[in-house]
This record gives sequence, C-alpha cells and structure tokens, in this order.
Amino acid sequence: MLTVLASWATKSTLGRCAGLVEWQIYEEPAIFLDAAYEPQNPTQIMSLACLFAVVPLALYAVAQNVINLSEDDWVLENLSLNISVPGSVPSQAHLDLYAAQVIGDPATHTWLLFNGLDTFTSIEFCGEHVASTNNQFRQYFFDVTSLVHSCPDPMLNINFGSAPSIANQIAAQPNQETWPFGVEIVYEFPNRQFIRKEQSDFGWDWGPAFAPAGIWQPAYIIQLAASPNVSSELYIRNSDFDISRLGQLNNLPPNQDAPWLLNASLDCLGTLPPDAMLDYTIADSATNATVSAGSLANITMLNSTITGTVLLDPSIYELWWPRGLGPQNLYNLTVTIKDSDNSTLGSVNRRTGFRTIKVLNMEAISEEQIAQGIAPGNNWSVNVYQPSFTHFEINGHEFYAKGSNFIPPDAFWPRVTQTKMQQLFDSVTAANQNMLRVWASGAYPPDYIYDIADQEGVLMWSEFQFGDALYPVDQDFLDNVVEEATYNVRRVNHHPSLALWAGGNELESLELMIVNNTAPEQYDFYRAQYEQLFLDTLLPVVYRNSKSISYIPSSTTNGYLELNFSLPEPMIERYNNKTPGSIYGDTDYYNYDSSVAFNYSSYPVGRFANEFGYHSMPSLQTWQQAISPEDLYFNSSTIVLRNHHYPPGDLNISNFLNSSKGMGEMTIAAQRWYPVPNKTDSVANFSAWCHTTQIFQADFYKSEIQFYRRGSGFPNRQLGSLYWQLEDIWQAPSWAGIEYDAQGRWKVLHYVAKDIYQPVIVSPFFNTSTGDLEVYVTSDLWSPARGTANFEWYSWDGTPLIDIDTPTVGFTVGGLNTTKVLATTLNNSILNYNNAVLYMNVTAEGQLPNTNSMATFNHENFFHPGSLADSELVDPGIRMSYDKNTQNFTLEATSGIAVWTWLDNPAGTLLNFDANGFILLPGRPREVGYTLKYDDTGGEWINHVSLGSLYNNTLPY
Repeated sequence: MLTVLASWATKSTLGRCAGLVEWQIYEEPAIFLDAAYEPQNPTQIMSLACLFAVVPLALYAVAQNVINLSEDDWVLENLSLNISVPGSVPSQAHLDLYAAQVIGDPATHTWLLFNGLDTFTSIEFCGEHVASTNNQFRQYFFDVTSLVHSCPDPMLNINFGSAPSIANQIAAQPNQETWPFGVEIVYEFPNRQFIRKEQSDFGWDWGPAFAPAGIWQPAYIIQLAASPNVSSELYIRNSDFDISRLGQLNNLPPNQDAPWLLNASLDCLGTLPPDAMLDYTIADSATNATVSAGSLANITMLNSTITGTVLLDPSIYELWWPRGLGPQNLYNLTVTIKDSDNSTLGSVNRRTGFRTIKVLNMEAISEEQIAQGIAPGNNWSVNVYQPSFTHFEINGHEFYAKGSNFIPPDAFWPRVTQTKMQQLFDSVTAANQNMLRVWASGAYPPDYIYDIADQEGVLMWSEFQFGDALYPVDQDFLDNVVEEATYNVRRVNHHPSLALWAGGNELESLELMIVNNTAPEQYDFYRAQYEQLFLDTLLPVVYRNSKSISYIPSSTTNGYLELNFSLPEPMIERYNNKTPGSIYGDTDYYNYDSSVAFNYSSYPVGRFANEFGYHSMPSLQTWQQAISPEDLYFNSSTIVLRNHHYPPGDLNISNFLNSSKGMGEMTIAAQRWYPVPNKTDSVANFSAWCHTTQIFQADFYKSEIQFYRRGSGFPNRQLGSLYWQLEDIWQAPSWAGIEYDAQGRWKVLHYVAKDIYQPVIVSPFFNTSTGDLEVYVTSDLWSPARGTANFEWYSWDGTPLIDIDTPTVGFTVGGLNTTKVLATTLNNSILNYNNAVLYMNVTAEGQLPNTNSMATFNHENFFHPGSLADSELVDPGIRMSYDKNTQNFTLEATSGIAVWTWLDNPAGTLLNFDANGFILLPGRPREVGYTLKYDDTGGEWINHVSLGSLYNNTLPY
C-alpha cells in the first residue's frame, strides 16, 4: 500500500520535522515526537509533533481524484514516550491529546485550594512564589493558571514557619499593642493573641503545648475549563444555606406564622455567567423522597458568589428537635447552578433541618414573668420557633439544656476521625445530654462533627476562637479575622444543631475584669478595643451571613442593654450596669477550696451555668497507655508534670511548684471527704487514689447540677448547665468526664452525669449550719408528672433507723419545674451523722415531649449528713454474677450498704455499663447491662470485670 507521510511541527521544531512530506511506503502510520512528557504540561508534550494517516492513493491518476483527508483515520503518536492516540482533521494536537484524556483542557484555569494551613506558610508553585498565609482557620485559594502553562516541571512547595517564633517576632515589633499585666493569660508559649492559630496549641491548664504546623485540613488542585464554549466548569468551594422565618432578625423572636425563607449562597471558583440561575431540591434524608423543588428568585452575583432566595411552605416539613425532645428530622438540600440553556454548571448538597432558633434573649424580664415568680433582671435564653422570652426554646417550648464543654479531642487534629467522634457523641447521648459548648481557643470543628450532632440531636453552642486574652485591633488583624469568621459562619450555617455564635471565652467576665482591677484608668480604652473586635467586626459577619443564628460577644456575659438594628452598632452591652437584686446572664464557677464543695450556698445564682468543675486523675488503664510502669504512683515526676493545673506560665518543663498545687487540691479533697487508700501494692494504691479523685469530682458536679436544675422552679429560672469538660486531649489530670485513651473510657463523672441528667430526679439539699434538710423532685418534662417519693434511713450496716420519720410522699411536679417533697431538721445529738444514710427514690408518670403516651420515670439518690471520710462504713459483702442469656451482671450487697459501687472493665475493651457509681442496699440485687463497642480480648473481658465500692479504700489489698 502506498502511504502518504504528512507532518507538521510547532514553531520550536521547524527544521527537524517540517519538510518531511514525501512519498514513502509504510505498513503502519507513524508519528515522531521526541519531547519529554509531563501529563500536566501540554505545552511540553507538543514541543515536537507529527501526524500520520494511511491514505489509498492511485499511482497514476486517469481522472480528477479528490480525497477528503478529514474522513481518514489519523493517529497522533509519540514513539519515545509510547503515546498513541486517535487524531482528527481539522484539529490540533492539543485537542487530540485532550480528547484522549492524556492532558487536561489546554484552556483551563488551575487553582490551589486549602481548607486549613497551620499557620504561617510560604507557598511556591513551579518555582514561583504564590502567596503567604497566616491564619489556621481560613480557606485559601489561589489562581496559578499562568504558572502551570509555562511550567516545565510542576512542583508545589509549602514552607511552614514556627508559630511561637513568629508570634514573638510580631510582639516585638515597634509600637506593637500591649495590655495591662495579667490580661494575656500565658500557659506556656507567650503571645498567642497576636496570631490566628488554635490558642490551646500554646498550652492550657488541661493540655500540652505542641504548637504543631502542617496542612491540617484537605487540600486540592482544581482545574476548570475556561473556554467560553464550556460552561459547566464551576467548583463550589463553600456554601451558606440559611433557613429562617420570613422577616426574622438575629437575636429577636421571629413571626411564627411566617413561611420558611431559604437563602442559598454559593462561593465558586470559575466564572459565573451573567445569566446564571439557581434551582433547589429538598428530599427527605431517610427516604430520599423529594419533598419540594423549584427555582430560587432574587438572584444576585458578587465576585464569584451567587445568592438566591425562595419561600417554603412550612406545612410540608417536619421539625428538627434536640435529643430527648423529639425526632431529628433531616432533609437533603441540593442547590444547582444553571445557565440560560439549563445546563448544570455546578451543584452542592447539604443535609439540613427546619428549626427556628433564637439564642440568648437577654431582654428584660417581663411583668408576666415576674408574676410567675421569676426574679427581675434579664433573660439568658435561647428561643426556638416561638417568641417566648425565657431561656432556651425549641419549636415553641423552652427546655433545660443539659450537657458539657467540648474541647479539641486531640492535640493533632488529623488524628481525629469520624469514627472516634461518633463514639464520643454516642457517649454524649447515652449520658442524656442535649447540648455541647464548642469552647473557644480550640479550633472550628470540621463539618462531619456537626453532621453527627445533627443526626444525634445535640445542639452545638459554637464560639469564635478567641479566649482568655484581649486581641489586637489593627486593620490587618481585623481583616484577617473577617475572612476567618466569614468562611466558618457560612460553612456550618446549614446545620440544625448550630445553636449560637459567641465571640469568645471569658472575655467580659475575666479579661475586662482584669483590666478594671489592674489598670482601671485604661478600662474605657481596652473596652473600646474589645468592642471593635467582638461587636464591630464579628457581629456583622454573623448578621450578614445568617438570620437564623444569634450572636453574643462573650460566652459569660451579663447580656445587652439594648438591641437596635437602626444603630450603627446594634448591640449595647450591659457590662456591670446591673440593678441590685436582679439576676443577669450566665455563670461559670471554679472553687478549689474543697471544704465548701457541697455547700450549695457557695454556688452562683444565674440563668444558665455554662462552665463549672474540678479536676481528677484518669484511670490506671489510661495512664498505662502513656506512662512507664516505674512512674505509676501518684506523685511521680511524670504524673505531676502532666498536671498543668496550674500552668507554668512559661516554657519551664520542670513546673513542680505549680503542678503540685493542683495535685494537692485533689489530694486534700479526697482526704477531706472520703476514706483514702493505703494499699500494700503500689500500683493498686495508685489506681485507688486515681479513682477516689474521680469520686470527688463526680460528687461535686452532681451537687452543682442538682442545684442548677432545681433553679428551674426558683426565681432565677435557671434552665441550663454545661459542665467543664466533656473529654480529654491527652492522658493527664483534668476536668474531663471521658478519658483520652484508645477507647474513650468513662470516668465516674460521666456515669453520674448520665444519672443526674435524667428527665425526673430527686435531690437533697442540706444546710450544715442549721441542720435543715430539704428534698426536691425536679422535672424537665414539658407537662406535669405525678408520682411518689420514698425515703428510707439506714445505718451503714443496712439496719433501718426507725426513730426517723420516713414517709412516702405523693407529688405533682410541673413541666420544667421543681417541687419540695421533704423538709426536716436533723440533730447530730440525736442522729449519728457518721452512721446514717438516707436512701431516696421516686417513681413518676409523665409524658416525654412530642409523644402521645405516658412513661414511667424512676430515679434514686442518697444523702449522708457526715463526710464519708468519717463515716462508719462496713464491708458490704458485695458479690457479682454474669448471666450469659440476659448478658447482664447481677450485683448484690450482703452485709452492708455499698456506696459508690463501681464496675471496672479491663483494658482492651470499649464499653459503658448501663449504670455505675451508685448505692447498693443489702438484699436488693441490681442488674446492670452494658453496651460493648470494641473488644480485642475475644470475650475474655467478662471474666476480668472487677467490682468494688468506696469501702475497698479501707482495705490493704
């Protein structure tokens, strides 16, 4: 066959391949291209290209012969790189290679996209400087198209700087901002307030100071077609879906007769056509059935953001409720960008829910509320769905917020997995908690944590990452904060679990107070700076990007004096402009004088308790994961130095002086209130000491939570308690209720929280000065509950005390209220405080929120007028058996009362018992089940569960 060799060359190869057109005989077509190959660099591929086709051609033409070369099978080849792809005519080599997916679109835009760079970087691409970054919490994106098209050897380099060193350099700049003594609370590394990095990376009183660096969130290279003929190349880098009531304003109650308003806003990479449109589809998340669909109106475009709105019929959507208050109804919301030809340009899907939430209504107590017995002052409230003015409301009902504070779950966020977070939230909901406070000075959680919260019905009180310091207010710093806040507000706004944005942690209650105490003449100056950041900068970011979420500038605050949207600064803070006798805002409470731990008159009276606590040791099993055997004793150097309460305040790695204070507080509390161990085996003694510190912690928290919950029926109308803290960041003494180990072991605290956060509880209140004892039944149901309260007095050997009246009391307790069921006065000359214990239990019939059937609620509690350290405890003779059929453990006390009864599972398992840390009366066996989540013992763990009580502390073994 006679073959025509046709060839062409790019400009750089003329003279090597040009002029090769000639008659030759070939069995197969051929192409010669001897440039180096790089798939991301089409310019390099095409440095030399030749194209061939086999054409049937007569040697001697006897008539006109016209051959259309476009109809032949062309082949584009590179022999040296073994590339062979179909060619076409007319075409160009770039297009043939692109069609064969050898190279990207030769007319593309290329972007670098980073969702988290920690923290100071210099980015180079193709050997050229692209940008520098200085904020761990921002999303960064850079157009590197020009670099890619001229790059012979694409390479991305990201150089990270030392955050502590750079923070020190910034602090040392001439005329740099300073603050009065003590305002910046230094834990280890100083000057954290100058940089936008996880503040606890510089140390905290419960965690280490590693100050890590790296690409801590996903990163991408995005390549988009830039041809005007290709309109589908848009990449949606962020989105903001806001579901509110029509006409709703932040921090104000909405009109509940109004329809839902969906505001959808998409941040894009690529070029939005001027005629772009938005369509939406809402589907039931459980069934995927479409509930509604249509187009958004009021389309606006600014830069690369497109926004539209649509009104939604509220009758066709089921409401989302927090855990214990109703179902977590969720919907998949898809918003699609289309052009005028109805071609899809980009699409994003988010799971969301319908609820109207109004956070922190701090308006004045109304006359109607005063008539109900609520004390004057201001509300500290979250209103959802209904414009009520008292505390948290969800879909027309106020409710009691029960929960804890969430800190960074690991010192290194890339080690945090969705599986671990699901396990953590399983523990949250198992402990009857419906809210977590996402503490400031950590990091903004990734979306999957909010997704889990949506699914589990856990409200997320969220905060901007500022805490325990005042911050610069130069324009560069403020501009940086605006980008950080805008990205994160938009990113998480669609989650129904999102309950609040707060400016930061302990800013009003601590930082401004320190200024006022140490430099009162400068108070107005620094308060103005505080307002510049937290009222003039962060508040507008929330208000611009959401109507469904409210904002407060500080997590502990006395609320606002005025909220007026016609003012340039709509929120006017109250600060200390308080009226005597009135109650304002939320509270935090830390008192390390354990002598008053159970004196409830020492607890703060407020509308909401957002932090309170005391530290304890983790269990032996958790210590063994991090500490060598020779260091497993209470005051070993390693143990002591892992206690960062109190922190060194500098980089001193031998902080024995301050750490010993925290160790001493735990020791004194244990000695003051419980028999302390003195076992012959050092490891057993260490384990028992650790456990005793946990008992005090749990006992103290229980006393506080009982007090706060009782406040729901008192004039302060207290409707929330979030204890400090949910979980640990490492193996160390801390305030956590869940330990940092491979499985997430529950401390005594978490079991007690599960018990005392039940819907209906009975709780004692004893005045040691007067001997007055009162017992209350408290309910967080929404409707009245009726039942009986039983009281039984015993000596510790289980003998009933017949000289004390032990009535059975019928009661009715209102919804979100409390009622007194016992009032008596104890006399130590008649009653031996050290050998008396009151056992209480209630049984009540009531209706869970959003249910139509009655349920039975049981709760038990105990009270001892004397310290357990002095009590005449006896050997309760407890024993345990396991039933393989029911898979329950049966516990029984045979010779006395077992107090703080404890089941302990061995290492290598992840489980929680149905109950733990309870009282066990003789002759009343108790079955305890468990939830097993992980087991690497092959089931042998059942044979290694240990059982004990506080009495075991008195034994030498």
